[in-house]
Amino acid sequence: MVAPSKIPRKAGDRVKTDRRDAVKLASLYRSGELTAVWVPDEEQEAMRDLSRAREEMKRVELGIKQRLGALLLRNGKRYTAGKRKWTQRFYRWLAEVKMEQPVQQIVLEEYVDAVKQAEERVRGLDDELRRALESWTLKPVVESLMALRGVDLVTAISVVAELGDISRFDSPRQLMSYVGLVPSEHSSGGKPNRGGITKTGNGRVRRLLVEAAWCYRFPARRSYHLQKKAEKATKQTQAIAWKGQKRLCHRYQVLLRAGKVQGKITTAIARELSGFVWAIACEVMGTARPSAA
Repeated sequence: MVAPSKIPRKAGDRVKTDRRDAVKLASLYRSGELTAVWVPDEEQEAMRDLSRAREEMKRVELGIKQRLGALLLRNGKRYTAGKRKWTQRFYRWLAEVKMEQPVQQIVLEEYVDAVKQAEERVRGLDDELRRALESWTLKPVVESLMALRGVDLVTAISVVAELGDISRFDSPRQLMSYVGLVPSEHSSGGKPNRGGITKTGNGRVRRLLVEAAWCYRFPARRSYHLQKKAEKATKQTQAIAWKGQKRLCHRYQVLLRAGKVQGKITTAIARELSGFVWAIACEVMGTARPSAA
């Protein structure tokens, strides 16, 4: 299978027939100019659908919570009993909130019920992800990626569900390019001119890596939570994850002291994090290559 969008085409070629297409494809294949694509199997597609459904339900939950928060704010109802919302204490406070208009009270109650239903759906899909993981052939990769800081169960499953066999990439640079985390470039005349990241390929994996990269703004340490979720990973995988944490935490502080914008720093960290994801996947899949760092 080849990528249709990457088949070279001449700008002035306006004639298309099956015969001409066959001859052109044969010529391009002989010259090595066709880009092959990885085709997921049924199991991979099923895990991808499940992880995407969970993400969609989470998006619905966050949307309802935002609208409920806006309703409270417009009517001067502020939660001051604690810093964290959506806890049992917060829900007890919501039960005591009295709106000025009876209609608004009904709206409040409906929003609260909708939030609880959305949270229940997300928890149900989380349970389904855990059950499906037990029989998934890529379970060892998921458990190994959890040794990385900022990568928990849902993130690891989502990344592997989207990328599949990560070891199919010949180098970490290929993975970085695939998820669109490499800088764009328009250089000419020996003068380099680089812009923002390309944002090509799988945007969902790119977003997950950027979210995970925020965890590296803190000093490197092996917390209890990190050690707990890395228990099922091998010693070699844990060593790669620890090496990655030390490097990325140091890198974050170096870029911060250099005056870089935090958004750009996090993107740079996410790019390097994808390299350690590749290294761990290759180690687990038995195709260990030189370290991503």
